Amino acid sequence: MSDKKYIVVLGDGMADEPIEALGGKTPLEYADTPTLDKLSKLSEIGMVHTIPEGMSPGSDTANLSVLGYNPKVYYSGRSPLEALSIGVPMKDSDIALRCNIVTISEEEVPFEEQTIIDHSSGEISTEDCAVLLEAVKKELQDETYQFYVGTSYRHCLIWDKGEVIKLVQPHDVLGQVIGQHLPTDEHLLFMMKKSYEILKNHPLNIERKKQGLNPANCCWFWGAGTKPALSSFEEKNGKKGMMVSAVDLLKGIAVGAGMGVAKVEGANGGLHTNYEGKVQAALDALQSDYDFAYIHVEAPDEMGHQGSVEKKVKAIEYLDSRVIAPLTKALDEANIEYRLLVMPDHPTPIRIRTHTADSIPYLLYDSTDLKAETYNYNEKEAAKTGTLVEQGYTLIDKLFEKNV
Repeated sequence: MSDKKYIVVLGDGMADEPIEALGGKTPLEYADTPTLDKLSKLSEIGMVHTIPEGMSPGSDTANLSVLGYNPKVYYSGRSPLEALSIGVPMKDSDIALRCNIVTISEEEVPFEEQTIIDHSSGEISTEDCAVLLEAVKKELQDETYQFYVGTSYRHCLIWDKGEVIKLVQPHDVLGQVIGQHLPTDEHLLFMMKKSYEILKNHPLNIERKKQGLNPANCCWFWGAGTKPALSSFEEKNGKKGMMVSAVDLLKGIAVGAGMGVAKVEGANGGLHTNYEGKVQAALDALQSDYDFAYIHVEAPDEMGHQGSVEKKVKAIEYLDSRVIAPLTKALDEANIEYRLLVMPDHPTPIRIRTHTADSIPYLLYDSTDLKAETYNYNEKEAAKTGTLVEQGYTLIDKLFEKNV
């Protein structure tokens, strides 16, 4: 174990484009972030490209990059990583698929003419969604197709001796008629249609509609992939790492990489997650025998998918005031030397409500090597620095001082 500690604070989807409603500023530029404003004057600011050419801009490929794994080498699909997180015993012949329980429009039209309203069913709780998935399992699960409960609206389907087929991410087609985005595989399409019949009149969804909440009324399959094989994070970097995240994808990457995974009560991947619990989990790890903590906050990405400017700004402000401020304060008061990397994984622009592959800003702070800079931490000023890390998976070497 080294004396110095290393931390990544990852604001998922935090980067964006200038927005007219914010006076031509991005949410990161507009948000009230006094801690980041202070740190930016003492830090290295730059841009990094986390999505390799030709790969989809997802949190899967992007977070692999941030953790130092070249997605071109290590990526085998998003869902298998999530399956690892929830303890699914995958065989080499299995295909894992993400099973979102989404909201579609419930119009008096054929299934193919419905519209997808909400990819997260109003950020439904895990407890409620587990009840709904159980109803689906009773009618659709068999030896070939096995359903597993994940977190909130995010669940897993294991397809025995299946195929890696192209499937559409639901958050890419929000507000669109679903017909042209449905699976070409007949049985997956049958299960989606059947899940809608099972769920639209489920008592829990009837109650949700009475309360003005979006019903979780259809399974949506995507992200097919094979069993992953990541190399050990500790062997690769010489650092013992802890993952702090509410999201199964990040937990799965950590499991696959042999990292620790913190359990944080009330961490749900939404705007009102347990920020303080995440910080405490990271501090507990760093003050024991862990060298590295990865604090992943999903909220900016979720608010980007929802298309809410106000909530995305609030998510960034919470990241500053409820994660970075107490984290750095506690480390400073404990006289712990540390290096801190703050960044998104990819942009999730409000304008399009999905991910892009554009470069993103990073902030690298060293408590023992303070810079004297004038840049603020946002997309515009990070680009002005002229610093660009072309291969995102090498940025962690900079954090760990491998190339300094």
